[in-house]
Amino acid sequence: MRKGSGMKRPDWFLLGMGVAVALAWLFPDPGAKGGSLHPELVNKLGVSLIFFLHGLTLSFAALSAGTRNWRLHLLVQLCTFLLFPVLGLCLLLGLGTSIGPELRTGLFFLCALPSTVSSSVALTATARGNVPGAVFNATLSSLLGVVLTPLWLGLVLGAAGHSLPLGRVVLDLLLWLVLPLFIGQALRPLLGAFATRHKPRIGVLDRLTILLLVYTSFCDSVKAGVWSAGLTPLLVSTLSSLALLAIAMLFVSSASRALGFTRPDRITALFCGSKKTLASGVPMARLIFGANPGLGMILLPIMIYHPIQLVVGGWLAGRFGASNGPRSELESAATLNP
Repeated sequence: MRKGSGMKRPDWFLLGMGVAVALAWLFPDPGAKGGSLHPELVNKLGVSLIFFLHGLTLSFAALSAGTRNWRLHLLVQLCTFLLFPVLGLCLLLGLGTSIGPELRTGLFFLCALPSTVSSSVALTATARGNVPGAVFNATLSSLLGVVLTPLWLGLVLGAAGHSLPLGRVVLDLLLWLVLPLFIGQALRPLLGAFATRHKPRIGVLDRLTILLLVYTSFCDSVKAGVWSAGLTPLLVSTLSSLALLAIAMLFVSSASRALGFTRPDRITALFCGSKKTLASGVPMARLIFGANPGLGMILLPIMIYHPIQLVVGGWLAGRFGASNGPRSELESAATLNP
């Protein structure tokens, strides 16, 4: 594509999600339970690799720089782990029994997920927001999600008559998510410089691993005939995602103004408080729901929400950034290395 054409190349990761789903539809056997890819083992190893790489590339200095603004952190975390789950409960009550149990679980799973790390920080930097505050909140959200996401799911699924072995789920998340994250962080003195130099390649490896998890997650669903409902789940997921994102952004924007936040803090709250993570959501779903044949349907809402939040967030970040002054060195680095 020629420079100056004004057009951006499509995000290969978003295209890759479509390819992964199509491959699962066409060739479900290798990635299904008992298949030649051995998903029972490969999925857990993939989850560990993703969070090891996150720990290896996470700058503790950038994280510690954003620890002091407690009002910003409280608003973001309350929006992520209280406002969204409450909205999810209202959504389920409104939809009633018009949708299947897997999609109901998927919609609430979306609402219970933590915020993103990379896109929250990158969009905050582009919009000239409080980058250290974004790094701190995104990382804190990921750690809190290890406990709060399965806790919310346990409460809601239990009320609906479905059991969730909460103790085993949290133990699995600690073993396969948190432990690799801290191992990666502990190895930063040895491998941090290498990870910084090769961060784009590490990012590609991270995304390819997520695409493998997306593929294996949909294979069992295809074999079990979960997708016989047609386009209805896609339509419900899209409309629900648009409504959730709009309400969350309006709430965070209004609350941050009412609390008297500075413009950089309002930007950080807006992006961190409205995001939901696909990068952590897919691995968490694999561990929480295991070999559930409806896992593909459970993941559908977050796979729809992810590109919507990126498109809307990118448009807003561009508008905010154009109205501010030149970037700081930290903002430029965060944008170049999300």
